[in-house]
Amino acid sequence: MPVSTVSIPVGQWLDTADGTRWWFDSGSFALDFAYTGAIGGRTGTELLHSPDDLTAWLRERFPVAVGVARSRDLFDAIALRDTIARMAIAATLGEAARPSDIDVVNLYAATPDIPPTLAGGTRQAGRSVQGVSQALSTIARDAVDLFDPSRDGRIRECSGDDCSMVYLDTSRAATRRWCSMQRCG
Repeated sequence: MPVSTVSIPVGQWLDTADGTRWWFDSGSFALDFAYTGAIGGRTGTELLHSPDDLTAWLRERFPVAVGVARSRDLFDAIALRDTIARMAIAATLGEAARPSDIDVVNLYAATPDIPPTLAGGTRQAGRSVQGVSQALSTIARDAVDLFDPSRDGRIRECSGDDCSMVYLDTSRAATRRWCSMQRCG
């Protein structure tokens, strides 16, 4: 059962070292967020160099207006992102997540997230621009769903040649083996 109340499309364009772009469907919004940096030092390029980078990433993905990130928001975002990355690597290895990492995800998930909205109304209810902390809470709530015990064995590392991408296997039979048909399949 999803923990977040906001539906967010999953997947994003990633760049390789040789400049090639490819679509990567991680299966989870929290994993997409983890790929704004290197997961376990294995794969990825740092995308969040400044608060403006964080603002752009959030605005590109959320279906509602998200406010401008500040330096503190960037610090919080990187802490949450790195925690999700560590937990994902642990899951691919069949290891338990560190209690301190679980605490970080739980902390962010406990704060108010971005509320869902129904289009077509004539009045704006609540805030017209959501806070960055609400966006981070929504990401953390997706991580709670991602690392739920019911998904044991579904967080995998790509079995393609020279690839170590981490993804959530959302296939019905749990038989997905590649990170992407465009890259490794």
